[in-house]
Order: sequence, then C-alpha cells, then structure tokens
Amino acid sequence: MVVKKRKEIQVTALTICHQDLETLRTLADVERENLASLLLHCVQLSDGVSQIRYVKQIVPLLEKADKNGMCDPTIRSCLDILAGIYLSLSLKNPLKKVLASSLNCLPEFFLTEAIQSFTSRLQGELNTTDLYSYRKVIDNISSCMENFKLGITSINNLLENVLHFLQKSLIEITEENRKFAGNHIVQTQLMNDLLVGIRVSVMLVQKVQGLQRINSNVSSSPTWQSMCELLSIFTKFLNDDDLLQTIHSTSGLAVILFIKAMFHPPEKIPDLISSLLLCSVDCTSAPEWFVHSCRSLCGADVSESALLFLCQGTLTMLDWQNGRMGPRGEALLLDTVHVLFTLSSQIKESTLEMFLSRILASWTNSAIHVLESSSPSLKDSLNGNASIARRLLEYVYTHWEHPLDALRHQTKIIFRNILQMHQLTVAESKLEKSDLAADPFIFELTQSLLRLEWHIKGKYICLGCLVDCIGTEHILALAKTIPSQILEVMGDQSLVPYASDLLEAMFKNHKSHLKSQAVDSTWIDQWHETWVSPLLHILCEGNLDQKSYVIDYYLPKLLNCNPESLSYMVKILQTSADAKTGSYNSRGALGALMACLRTARAHGHLQSATDAWRSLVSSAKIKQGLIHQHCQVRIDTLGLLCESNRSTEIVSIEEMQWIQFFITYNLNSQSPGVRQQICSLLKKLFCRIQESSQMLYKLEQNKSKHEPENELIKQHPSVSLHQYKNFMSSICNSLFEALFPGSSYPTRFSALTILGSIAEVFPVPEGQVQTVYQLSHDIDVGRFQTLMECFTSTFETVKLLAFDLLMKLPRTFIQFQDSEKLQDLFQAALALSTSTKPYDCVTASYLLNFLICQNALPSSLSAYVKAQQAACGNGDKSAAVVERNTLMVIKCLLENLEEEVSQAENSLLQAAASFPMYGRVHCITRAFQKLPLNSLQLVSEWRLVVQQLLLMSYRLSAVVAPVIQSSSPEGLIPMDTDSESASRLQMILNEIQPRDTNDYFNQAKILKEHDSFDLEDLNANVPNIDTSAEIKGKEEKTCDVTAQMVLVCCWRSMKEVALLLGTLCQLLPMQSVPECSDGLLTVEQVKEIGEHFKQHLLQSRHRGAFELAYTGFVKLTEILNRCPNVSLQKLPEQWLRNVLEEIKCSDPSSKLCATRRSAGIPFYIQALLASEPKKGKMDLLKTTMKELISLAGPTDDSQSTVPQVHALNILRALFRDTRLGENIIPYVADGAKAAILGFTSPVWAVRNSSTLLFSTLITRIFGVKRGKDELFKKNTMTGSEFFSRFPELYPFLLKQLEAVSNTVDSDIGELNRQPSMFLLLLVLGRLYPSPMDGTCSALSMAPFIPFIMRCGNSPVYRSREMAARALVPFVMRDEIPATVQTLLAKLPNCTDQCFRQNHIHGTLLQVFHLLQAFSDSKHRMNAHFQQELADVAVCTTAKLWLAKRQNPCLVTRAVYIDILFLLTRCLDKPTKGNQPVLEHLGIWEEVRNIISRSELITGFPYTFTVPGLPQYLQSLTKLAIAAVWAVAVQPGEQTRDVPISFSQLLESSFPDVRLLTLEALLERFSAAASGLGEKELPPLLWNMGGTFLMLAMKENHPECFCKILKILHCMDPSEWLHQTEHCIHLTPKEFLNWTMDIASNERSEIQSAALRLASKVIVHHMRTSEETRDSMAPKLKQWVQLVVSSCGDHLPTESRLATAEVLTSTTPFFLTNPHPVLGLQDTLALWRCVLTLLQSEEPAVRDAATETVTTAMSQGNTCRSTEFAFCQVDASIALDMALVVLCDLLQQWNQLAPALPVLLGWLLGEGDDLMVCVESEHQVEEDYLFEKAEINFWAETLIFVKYLYKNLYHLLSKSSWHPLSPERLCHLQRTASEQCHLLSQLLKELPPPAAFLKTVEFTRLRIQEERTLACLRLLAFLEGKEGENTLVPSAADSPAEANQLTLPGTEMAC
Repeated sequence: MVVKKRKEIQVTALTICHQDLETLRTLADVERENLASLLLHCVQLSDGVSQIRYVKQIVPLLEKADKNGMCDPTIRSCLDILAGIYLSLSLKNPLKKVLASSLNCLPEFFLTEAIQSFTSRLQGELNTTDLYSYRKVIDNISSCMENFKLGITSINNLLENVLHFLQKSLIEITEENRKFAGNHIVQTQLMNDLLVGIRVSVMLVQKVQGLQRINSNVSSSPTWQSMCELLSIFTKFLNDDDLLQTIHSTSGLAVILFIKAMFHPPEKIPDLISSLLLCSVDCTSAPEWFVHSCRSLCGADVSESALLFLCQGTLTMLDWQNGRMGPRGEALLLDTVHVLFTLSSQIKESTLEMFLSRILASWTNSAIHVLESSSPSLKDSLNGNASIARRLLEYVYTHWEHPLDALRHQTKIIFRNILQMHQLTVAESKLEKSDLAADPFIFELTQSLLRLEWHIKGKYICLGCLVDCIGTEHILALAKTIPSQILEVMGDQSLVPYASDLLEAMFKNHKSHLKSQAVDSTWIDQWHETWVSPLLHILCEGNLDQKSYVIDYYLPKLLNCNPESLSYMVKILQTSADAKTGSYNSRGALGALMACLRTARAHGHLQSATDAWRSLVSSAKIKQGLIHQHCQVRIDTLGLLCESNRSTEIVSIEEMQWIQFFITYNLNSQSPGVRQQICSLLKKLFCRIQESSQMLYKLEQNKSKHEPENELIKQHPSVSLHQYKNFMSSICNSLFEALFPGSSYPTRFSALTILGSIAEVFPVPEGQVQTVYQLSHDIDVGRFQTLMECFTSTFETVKLLAFDLLMKLPRTFIQFQDSEKLQDLFQAALALSTSTKPYDCVTASYLLNFLICQNALPSSLSAYVKAQQAACGNGDKSAAVVERNTLMVIKCLLENLEEEVSQAENSLLQAAASFPMYGRVHCITRAFQKLPLNSLQLVSEWRLVVQQLLLMSYRLSAVVAPVIQSSSPEGLIPMDTDSESASRLQMILNEIQPRDTNDYFNQAKILKEHDSFDLEDLNANVPNIDTSAEIKGKEEKTCDVTAQMVLVCCWRSMKEVALLLGTLCQLLPMQSVPECSDGLLTVEQVKEIGEHFKQHLLQSRHRGAFELAYTGFVKLTEILNRCPNVSLQKLPEQWLRNVLEEIKCSDPSSKLCATRRSAGIPFYIQALLASEPKKGKMDLLKTTMKELISLAGPTDDSQSTVPQVHALNILRALFRDTRLGENIIPYVADGAKAAILGFTSPVWAVRNSSTLLFSTLITRIFGVKRGKDELFKKNTMTGSEFFSRFPELYPFLLKQLEAVSNTVDSDIGELNRQPSMFLLLLVLGRLYPSPMDGTCSALSMAPFIPFIMRCGNSPVYRSREMAARALVPFVMRDEIPATVQTLLAKLPNCTDQCFRQNHIHGTLLQVFHLLQAFSDSKHRMNAHFQQELADVAVCTTAKLWLAKRQNPCLVTRAVYIDILFLLTRCLDKPTKGNQPVLEHLGIWEEVRNIISRSELITGFPYTFTVPGLPQYLQSLTKLAIAAVWAVAVQPGEQTRDVPISFSQLLESSFPDVRLLTLEALLERFSAAASGLGEKELPPLLWNMGGTFLMLAMKENHPECFCKILKILHCMDPSEWLHQTEHCIHLTPKEFLNWTMDIASNERSEIQSAALRLASKVIVHHMRTSEETRDSMAPKLKQWVQLVVSSCGDHLPTESRLATAEVLTSTTPFFLTNPHPVLGLQDTLALWRCVLTLLQSEEPAVRDAATETVTTAMSQGNTCRSTEFAFCQVDASIALDMALVVLCDLLQQWNQLAPALPVLLGWLLGEGDDLMVCVESEHQVEEDYLFEKAEINFWAETLIFVKYLYKNLYHLLSKSSWHPLSPERLCHLQRTASEQCHLLSQLLKELPPPAAFLKTVEFTRLRIQEERTLACLRLLAFLEGKEGENTLVPSAADSPAEANQLTLPGTEMAC
C-alpha cells in the first residue's frame, strides 16, 4: 500500500534572439490572428508548459492559410524563426518533440519554404567553430533524424556538410580530450560528446538512404572521403585505451556498419568480416580504402577488447533474419562464436566480461534467427550434442554463480536459447513437450541439473527454463518431492528469489497443464497436494527465517496464481490452530493462519475485508495472535489489521480496539527487526486513516447534494471521523505514557518512532485542507518536557527520534516562557559538552541544536548578538534565525574550546580529568550539519569562524598527537587508582613525551575536581609532588587520572577533529578563486586539511583515532574528485605517488608505522583509491595495484621486508573494500600468489601479513562464511568456475602443490614442514568438480588428486587432516567407493616390516572423510549404495589388524575404529528380507572381537602422556556403545552377545569413556521421558537406578556428575528413590538434603541439574503420602529458599532457566494448589520468583517463565480468571496475567489480609535503602568513569508497579475481606510517608536541570516517587480517605484498559 507522488513535468521555456523577436513584432498583425502574432505571444511566455499549447496551434493556423493559397513573406519569416527555435531547444526539452510533431503535419504547400529555412539554419549550425558548441550541433543532427520529416530532408540536402562536420568534431574533441589528461571532470564531458558523435554517425548511415549502400565508384567524392575518414577515426577509437569502454563498444558497431555500407559486392561482406575477426585479412586482395582505414585491425596483434566489440558489431549490424546472410553468413556466425569462446578464456576484466556475456547472448539470438531457415550442416553444428552447444553450456555452468547479477542474468538467456536452438535443430519441426522431454539431450540435461546441490543459484535458473521447455509434469515425474526440496532451502536469503521464481514458474505451468487435461474440477486437489501442502507444513513447522521468506516470496505468488486456495488453506489451519497454538520458537497453525490471511488481505484476495476476514477468524484468535509468544505471529496478526490493498479502506472500531490492545503490550520488543516492522505496519494504518478520512470528508460534504450508495460505508461519515479522532488521541496517550521514567530503550524507540510517524502522516493543515487529527493538540507542557528528557538517553537513536519529533511540531507551539529555565538548559548543554562521559556530549549537541532551531537561546548570548549586528550593519538583518543562532553558539563553543586547548597545552592530564575537549568539537560539528549552507548570508563572519576552527583543530591535534602516535597507546593502561598506577602512568607519559617544555609529562598527577582552573596555581603546585599531584579547587574531592582517561581524551579528540574537518570539506562551499564571494574554504585551506589528514593517518597508532580520521579523509577525497579546480583534483594522485615512494624507499628514519598491520597507511591509500570515479579507467587503482603486487612478492633483499609488509597489509585493506567492487578482481590471482609465497618467508611479520591477506582473499573469492561447518557449501566453488575466473592460479597451485607433496616423503633428518601446504589445501578444499563440467576441460581438477593424496603423508598432523578434507570435494560421489578401495589397498599388511604411521594415518583420514561424505549423500537408502558400502567393508576387514594391539600407534588405531563405526552406522539395515549386511559379512563379530580384547576389558597400561590415548578411548567407546545397542535391539540375545556392559564402561577410570557412555544413556532416557523416539527403554537399561545412585556418590568429574544427575531426573523417582538406603546408605530425605546442598554450592550447570532433581524428588514426596507432608515442611522451606536464590539477574542464564523449569513443573502443587501446601510467605516468595524471571533481560528466561504463567492460567481453579487460558502468550502480558492469577488465588485461599502487606512491600520496593543506593551510585559514577555495571535493558520497574497497582485495586474494590490491623496499616503508612518526604528533599537538592546533569539519580528518584505515590493511594483507599474517582487506573476488567499511574513529567511527588 504505497501512495505514489505525481511527478511534476519541468519544461524549460523557449527563447529567441533579439533580431528574431524584433522581426516577429514587426510582422504581428493588430488582430493577433496571424502566425507571427501567435509566435510572439508564445515566446513572451515564461512557462514552458503553456508554450506547448501555443506550439500545437501553429499547424491549424497554417492550414487556414493553405486554403487561401497564400505563402506570404510573413509565413516565410515565421518558418525561418521556427527552424531557429527548433535548433535552439535542448535535446531533452519536451517542446522540441512537440514542435517536431506539429511540423510533421505541415501542409505540403509550405514544405518547400520550410525545408529551405531548416536547411539554411542547419547549415549555419554546421559552420560553427566553437568546440564546446559541437555537442549542441550533434544533438540537433540526432533530433533531425528522429521521426522528423523536415529534419531528415535537411540532412539529406546537407549530407556532405554533415559528414564533414562529424569528422571535424570527432577529431577536435579527441585532441581537446588529450590536452585535459588528468582533469577527469572535463574529460568525462568530452568523452560523452565523443560517444554521442559516434552514435549520431551510426544513426546517419542507418537513416539516410544514400549512405546505406554507397558506391566505391564515387571514391573521389567528398562524401566517400568523409566516410573513409570516419571509419579510420572509429578504428583508432577502437584501439585507444585512454577512452571509455562504451566508446570502444559503439566504435565496434560503427566499424562494421560502415564496412557493410561501403563494401561491394554485399555477398562477400561475411568473408571480409570473418577474416577481420580471425585476424587473417589479406591486405593484397582487400580494397585499398579498407586497408587504409582499418590498417590497425588487419594485423595479428588486435586487442581483446577490439575483437570483442567487432563481434558485437557483427551480430548487431548485420541482418541475420530469414537467412538473408546466406551460406557465407552461416560460416561467419560459426567463426564469431569461436572467437568469442577464445576471448572468454582470455578476458578477466569485469566490465569486458559483462560485455562478453551480453554478446554471447546476442549470438544465440542471432543463431535462432538463422536456424529458422538454415542449411542442414548448420543445424548439425548447433545441435545440443554438438561442440558449440557444449561449450555454451560450459560457459553457463562456469558463470551462473558469478558475483555480477547482470552476468548471471545473461547465462539464463543463453541457456534458454540453447534449448530453443536444439529444438530448432531436431528433425521434427514441431515436437510435443512430451517428445521433447524424452529427447536424449534434454533428458540428460534435466537429470544432471536435478543431481546438483540446491545451493547453486544456476540450478534454479536453468530448471526454470526447462519448465518452459518441457513442462512441470516431466520434472515432477523425475523428482516428485521437488516442491518440498525447494521450500527447504528458502531459509537462505541469497537463494530465496531464485527458489521462489522457480516455484512460481512450476506451479503456474502445472496448473495450466492440469486444467487442460482435466474434465472436471478435481484437478485442483492434485495441485493443492503438490504445491499447497508442503507450504502449510513449512508455515507450521519450519524455522523462523524459512517461514518468513516463504510468506514474503512464495505465498503471495501462489495466491495470485490461484486465489481460491485461500479457503482450502484456512480450512486446514483453522482445524489445526485449535489443537496446536505454537510457542516461543514455533508459530504453530495459528501463526500460519495469520500469515496466510495477512498476505491475502494485503494482496486484495479478501474482497470485503470488513466482513470476510472476520468470518474466517474469530476475535479471540486475533487477540491471541496479538500477544502470542512467537514474535512473528504477533507481527502477522498486526499486519492483518493494518495492511490492505486499498489505501482508503475504512478502519473499523474493532480494529482500533485491537490495535490499542496490541500497543499496550508490544512496545518493549528487544528485537530491532520486530520493532521496525511494528512501526512500519502502524504507519501504514495511519496512512489508511488519513486517506480514508479525506474520503469521508468528501462524502460528508456531498451528503447534502445526493445520498451515495456505498456498500463500504456502514455508518455516517461523521461517526467514523469522530472514532478516528478518539482512536488517534488514545494511541498518543498510550505512547506518551510509555515514555515514563526508567522506560527501556526498546519502549522509547517504538513510542518515539510511532509518534514521529503520526506527526508525519498527519501534518499541520495548510489552507482549506481538513485533517482528522493533529499531534500538537495532544501535547502539553508536561509531554513537551518528557520529549526533552529523552535527550538524556544513553542511546543516540532515542535522542535523534525525540529531536526529529520536536522539529515536526509547529514552531509556534514550542515556547519558552521562563528565561531562567532557558539559561539553565543552555548552561547544562555547555556543562555536558565537557563531560568525561562520551554520550553526554551527544546530549549537549542535541540540546544546543534544539535551542538553535527554536530561536530559544538565552539572553546570556546577547553580547554575541550585539557584536554581530554591529559587524554586519543593517544589510544583514534579514539573515535566517537558524544561521544567526548557529553562528553565536559555534563562537561561544569555540571561545571555550580555545581556552581549554590552551590549558591542555600546559596540562593534558588536567584536561583529560576535567574538561576533555572532544565534546566541544562534537557540538560544533553537529551544529554545522544542521546549518543550511547553500543560502548563507553572514559569509564574512563565517569565513573568520572557519579560519579560527581550522587553527583550533590543528592546535588540538598537536596536543593529543603524541599519545595517539606513541608506540603503544592502548597497551599500557593502569586500571587501578593508586600510587602504583600513578607511577606507571608517569612511565607512559615519559615514553611519549613530545615537547621538552611540557611539564605535565614529568609526573603523573591525581587532580582535584573544580569548576575553573588557575594556571598559576597549577604551575605552582606541580613541583611539590612526589608520586601524585593534587590541585586545590572549590571541592576537596580528588579525581584520579589514569592512563585510560588520557587515552580516551586524546583519541576521541582526534576523532572529533577528523570528523569536523571532513564535515567542513563536505558541507562548506569552496572558494575556487580568492575573489569568490560565496566560498568559505580556500584552496590553501583544503590543502592544509589534506596534509593534516595525511600526517595523522600515516603516523597514528591508535585504531580508533585513524579509523575515524579515515572517515573524515574519505569526505575530503570525494570532494577533491568532484572539484573543478585542477590543482585540487590532482592532489589525491600526488599524495598516492608520494606515499608509495615512501613505502618503497624503506628509509629507517621514516615515521610510517610498520607494526599494527601498518596502522593508518592502508586506510590512507584505501580512501584515495575508493574515491576515484568508477566510470573512468581507474588508472590510479591499476598503477597502485601493480606497485603493491611487485612489492608484496618474495625478495632476497632483507632490507625490503618493511615495504613487503606494508604492501601485504595495504592489499588486504583494498581487497576488503567493497566499494572497489569487481575492479579489484583482476588482481586476486596475483594477491593469492603473494600471500602463499609470503607465508614461506623466514620473517614473522611477512608471514603474519600474508596470513591476513590470504584470509581476506578467501572471503573475497568464496564469500563470507555463514555456516558453522568449516567448508560450508555456500563458500565453495566448482573448479571450472574458479580457474576460469583466475586461470593464472591453475599452473601456480599445481606447481606449488607438486613441490610441497614431493618433500613430505623425503628422508632428510630435519623436518621440512612446508608452511605453504596449509594455505594450498585451504584453497583446494573449497573447490569441487561439478557434474556439469566437460570431460575434456583444459582446467581439469584430476591432476591435483594424486598430489593431495600425497600430502596426506605429511609429518604434520594438521596438514594430514587438511589433505583429507581437501580430497573429499575433488572426488565425485560416484567415484568414492572405488577411490576408498584404492586407498585401503595401499595400507600395509600386518606382516609388513617397514611402514610409517604418518602415511597410514593420512590414508585412513582420507578414507574416513570420503566415507563420511558418501554416507551423508541423498542416496543413502539405495540398494546400490548399500552394495557399494558392503564392498568397501570387505576391503576394510582385510586390514583389521590396524584396529588391534598389533598396531602400536593409538592415533591410527583410533581412525581405523572411526571407520568401522561409520560402516556399522550405515550398514545396520537389513536388505530384501535377509539379515543385515554387517552380520552377513561378519563385521559385528569382528567388532565384538576388537572390543573384548581391547583395553576397555583388559585395563590400560597407559597414562595420558601416550600420544592419541584420549582420541583412541573416545573412538573405542563409541564403537563399544554401538555394539551394545546393536545387541539390545535383538530380543533374547542380550546376555550372550554383549561384548561389554554399560556398567563396565561407567566404571572406567577414564572420564572420557564415562562421559561418552553417560551422554548416550542420557539421550535414551531423555527420549523415553519426553515420549520421543522409542516408547520404552530396552531391557538393558532396566533397573539401573541403583547404579546411577552409586555413581553419583563417587563421581568426581564435573561433566560426568552433571550427566548422572540429569539421567536421574529423567527417570521416575518411584523406580530408584526407595533404593537410596540400600545403595548409598542414605534415606530418601537425606538424599534430598544432599541434592539441595549440591544445588546450593556447585557451579551453574551442576547446580541447575541438582535443582531440577531436588524439585522432582520433592514433588514425588508430596504425591506419595499425606503423612510425610508435615515432616517435609523444613525441607520445603529450604527448597523455597534455594529456588529464590537461583533466580537473581546476576546468575548465569542456565541457572535461571532451570529455576523457571522447576517452577513450571511444580506450579500445580505449590503455586496454584486450591489447598496451599506451603505457607503464604513461601508461596508468595515463589510467585515473586516468577515475576522476577518474567522481567529478566534474557529472552530465553522470560519465555521459560512465561511457560510457568501459562501453566498457572490453565489449571482448573484458575482458567476462568483470564481470557487467555491455554494460550501461548508473550512475557509482556504474562507479567500482567501472573498478577491477575495471583490476586484470584489470594481470594480463593481467603489470604488477602495477610498477603496485602507483602504485596504493598513489592509495590513500595522494600529492601532498598534509598540513601545508600544514591550514594553508592554516585560513588561508582565518580570513581569508575569508563566501567559499565550490569544493567537490565528490558525490565521496566514502573510497568510492574502499574500492573500490581491495577490488580490490587481491582481486588480490593470487589472483595469482602477483613481489614488490616491498625498497627500494620500505620506502619506501612509511616514508611511510605517518610520515604515520600525523603524523596522530595533529595529531588530539591539536585542541580536545576537535574534530568540532564544528574540523569541517573533523577530517574531513580522519579521511579521511587511513583512507587511511593501508588502505595500511598492504596493505603488512602484502605482508610477510606480517597474515593474511587481519584484513582488514576480504571477498574475495567480488561488489562488492556489499564492506564499509566501518573503522566510522566506533569506531576511531582508530594
């Protein structure tokens, strides 16, 4: 629902010269009826649109004159003037086309005169000699040939002149372009003129009849000479590398077109062009004019780009239709494609690759045209099985994953055309789709595409083409589950568009096929089953991303194809939604239903939304959806209410109520995405209200005239408008109430964003426009103050939103009456601008900008006003208010800053501690950004300010530079505030001392805080200090100065200076010449700024400083590249050359940073290169990359190490820079070579930089890693694609791999590690052979395989692993079994005497990884698969000795056992009724043999010092467990065949063995307990409770102990609890004590497991007997305390999750029991735990606690207390629901009186000592300026208070209960009153604008004030002193109607 704005047409008015104007005045008649009068009136108009109307009257007027048979001199003169007007208009002016269209209808009587006039005027244009007027003449020539009869005739009349002019203009523009080399702005314009000139030349030949077949017999004619010269010019352009590629491309077209026009006979044109393309032109037989004009194209050294564009010209300019080219044309067609194939292997530049792909697509189009009437031989050549089609397919497969979208699109066109070509070449001219599907070529192509992995984008594109070719039904016949397969991959964002397009093509094609075949409507059931059922499954069960993308991309397309499917989907989902509502991690059927309805409504498939969708879904379901636990269900339900395909659809009253209900509980969403969607959807709703209100106003106005019959209007328009107004006002009330003190960032963000949308959608009405609502009407002083206080948020987004909202309000609305308050605000802003907290200076900048924009600066700045007025005089009184105010504020900040910089020059420590200067600079920068710099009036004032700012910036930089440029600015940061840290700080400052005169570097100081500094006192005090310095101020409190404070002050100051300078360059107008009146920056100042950035970037060591300097420098370089001043334009190039020279020279005295990844140097070069215009030749990038590649290469000169390191680091930065795009790709291969060779360097710095560069290149080539797997499928590439993009790497990698593989077997004593092997295998491991690759590819991956296998013999363990992983993708899936058998055959026999374990290990690893890949394939249950694995198993058993003690190496034993384990896992299924393959082959027998003779049975003679022992134990244990499970599934054979029991494994002395066993057992017990998997445990696991009890008592390994506790928790206590006394000599109660002790003392995971177990045991005791309840009371109390202590925010998430789970499981017994088991205090304590967990910052904890509330609401005695029983609700409403249920239970238990004091204590916040909290907070704030305490960004105290207050009031107002005792009531009253008085006193003690200067204390006091007021009101109600009407919260039944306790900012406490 997007409202498009109408684009206003801008038409420049036509004008004529003075002479023509006088002529018209002379010729105009008195009656103003002749043509001259019409033209005169027309040219006197200033509006172009009005002139169009008059131009259209010209021809009708002349037609009248034609009837009279008159062509008087007046008309002649007017026609001449019209010709002048036409030629004077610009090409794109609509008037030109209108005039041409009118003159095309000119009566024939006047044509001769008009042609003479146009010819004469055009001749005058052609005679022009001004080079910069040539473009206008060329445009006129072009327009004359565009459907303009007079123009074409004039061109024909002046053909020689036109050709001569084009020739002259192209030569002169080319020369001018050479003169301006380096000035890219002028060059861009000139090259554009050249391009237009060539295009017009082409158009001339195409449009002018006389040039289409010009005869060489007239070779002496000027026309022929001009044609030859133009051809010669185009040939030169084609070979000129300094020109743009678009010029090359157009020149290629022109060359072929001119040859076609000039060469005779036409039949031989194909032969000539063919010889031209094949570089085989015979100059002796070619025409002389051709050789003369195209000599450079006749040699053998024609450039690749020239050949490419000649091919383009051949395909574009020759006529390939209907066989007109003849047999020679067919030969040319084949030659052209062979040239293109050759070029595809040579061209690597991305732009040329793009051209090549388009030209290939063009070739296929031409081939299709030729095939429609071609010879049989050509059909054979272009058949799908022919070599050309195969090579085209290879090109498609190589490029379908190309990073350029446009190139991937061309592969789709090529593939589609290949199918069409094949279709045209088969014998039958008209094949049915079924016959075509059976065609061998098509069938094989379909099969091979379906075999590909789904992560390949090209697969979707090509299958889509096949669908169009053979139909969906044939693809479904081959792959029935293909819809589900495609939907499965729709969780990946990058694949979603491709997958959805393919699905759309398939289901549309399938629908049309089924409809055409069906005789009735039953076809729709099959269609639904195929396409809708998989969709519904995904919507209900899929993961979040998958469902979101399916809903956004697939569902709308499906409904658009078949809207009737909606009812089918809703019917199924309605049924399912009642059974399964979903949860926090699953949408369920309710979510799917809402998503379907939302999509249907948004796309207009619900005709009458007011009735239809409400009949489809109930009101209860909508309310459930609005508060559902899953965020996307809430969003979809909101979308259902807000979105509509009609922007004027009226919003019903029910929708408004639901929206209000939604806003109450959904503002505080932690997910940024959810917040954005909520705000976006509500804005759509507001737009609907605004649009529909305008319609209602119109209906109301028309009501008196006639009564409209409008079905959509159910009530009177005025009623709807009134409802709208009330609704918007209610929404705004809710949003402002959400900005209460202490509200969270998400709440504030949502509320302010929505308020901003309201202000934007309902603007202040202008004129007679009516608006249904105005935000300003609902904002009072209190709400204005609330918005101002949002500036104090630590989140800048909140500040920005509040500022924008205030700016949207009417200026007259915001008025400051109190000048004192204004002064306080301004002073607060100035104070905040020097705060040591970085976010405070941001607050200051927003405050100042607000005061500036509202003209609300205090009178204290009057001195500036007077001084300014005196300086400016009366002439500048009209200067804009904002400009004047900004100038005053910047001057004020600048004066303060200059004073502080002066003090900092004397004492940087003093500045860091008391007035860090970066805040002032930040405020100045922000003020500039809000200034309207295009219309400054006080220019002279601003020049002085800018000059002062620059000087101040350089001074400030000089002060902080020594710290930033020190060798280790971050590394030495003492965090302690004692004398030792002061002495360490002294050492740091001595190290970085920049000037001998600065005394502040002599000692570290501890400074006094005071308001102003006396420099004399400061200097006087310094010498008297030993280890610390104190400066006496007004306050006697010391402020410790740590190195961290100094560093933060320095790097932030440097950052702000850089941003200020960048902003000045970006925003301020530049003085191109000194006398320029409007410029503020001079050329010299810009150069100084550049030098400053250069020095700072090249010498800084602190990353924060140079990264931000880079940001500022980028702004400068972008300005320089657009600057018309040539000297400034060339600065980046000069700077780049200078820094490259400095890097190359490697001077020891150089200040360039050789450590820290070259610090700012890469950033400096990156900024210079990234700002280079992308449409140019990128010469700077090319030269720089060549220099860097040469420097980065290996060298023997030890002196060149530093340049090499710099080069590697810079290359890394450039390859990471996305702005360089595809322009950097041609250098990837050289970069990879440098990185791999650099990794072998003996110098660590080179190796380190090479590693970083290599990592960047891997990301650049294969994409960002998005999967956990090391070789994620998306981050791989086919070998053909990789090597076709980087062909230089093929021989390099092969040679390097051969070299390293040849050394692994060497017998040299010294170990040769070959470090480059690691990098080589990393690259190769990401390549794989595609099933689509050609068998005879020159870049085959087969040669790499033997070398990778040999790398498995490496003596380095990690290298052997890498080789095994790298081998897997190189071996095709079908070839894996044979390869594995070959590898196994290489393994030695047990009788062999000489073998190396490294070789065995490498081979076994390769076997293991290959088998793993094979077993994961999709054909796993295939019988053929099983047979192949069985063959492998036979080969494996032949080397079984490697798993036994005959093999002394545990490492190789472990890998061999892993292989056995893998085989047992894959071959454990019986086939065709026979026994399982493993039994048949006797493998299980061998496994049992290995285990029974292994160390698990006989014991371990080893210790952990033996290499490979842990790995061996793990492998052996996994195999043993598999063997036990294998026996367990065979009834009756357990005891006979079990090789080892679980008890034996659990008694092992090795923790690894026990842990693996326990994990396997836990998995089985968990599945049995949850009802998943097998329904019951196998007999082997029966009666194991005693075993686990004994293990628990003696287990000392933490992880094993935790697993045992979890297993006991999964088991039923009735099975094992009675065994405690017998097994571990503890009674059940003592065991419970033991468990609770563990839960109290152990670490988080064990504590959580023990708490769960203890809770289960307690519930068991409570269930079993009534007698034990009394004796359990102490244990219950201990358990309650344990639960309470386990839910604090400071505890790990795992502990709190366990607590929530425990509370959920015990809810029916302890929380909601109709007959409470616990005492009231303990029960309330547990409820308080639930409420605490519901306010946790961790979403997982909140969701778990919500489950507790859901369980509590769903009990028999509580389900009627709310309308959301049995529903999955969100934590926000769960907090309210929990209190509703609790109050209901208190009433049921009749415990309200004793519970009320506790609940009032919750309300008041008892337990917090207010004074202690305020003092400790103040202490933390002062002492630890840069440390952040733990804070909950989600919980909102006042929301909890609001819900508690509301529910208590409901309860008290409707209950008949016994009142509290007077003593207890008085105590509560006294406590609350005392607290209220204390709060009032503390608030008065805060400084004036406390909200800004003491934000933390002020907010805390305001929150406590609200709590106290709430408590006092309830107490007053209890005493009967306060009536019902005075309470703010209403007594409504619905929780949604609860209001805020007080309006923030409008009511003060007490």
